[in-house]
Amino acid sequence: MRRITGGTARERVARHLRTLRAEQGLSQESLAEKSELHRTYVGSIERCERNVSLDNVEALAAALGVDISDLLAPLELNR
Repeated sequence: MRRITGGTARERVARHLRTLRAEQGLSQESLAEKSELHRTYVGSIERCERNVSLDNVEALAAALGVDISDLLAPLELNR
């Protein structure tokens, strides 16, 4: 059974970013390069350590080839 949860915006971006990056076989470093951000910054976003700006969320979405709304979508939890 799947349960939908809002989660915080920071948690949603982190989870979707990590999942999409992994699905595309990208390292944090390669995603950072494609989005013109620093590799440690990308890692800190994925660990929910940063309050990322919309400009940077947009840059990450573009680098992943998805719409910015995909990174902010509600989370689905398996239960």
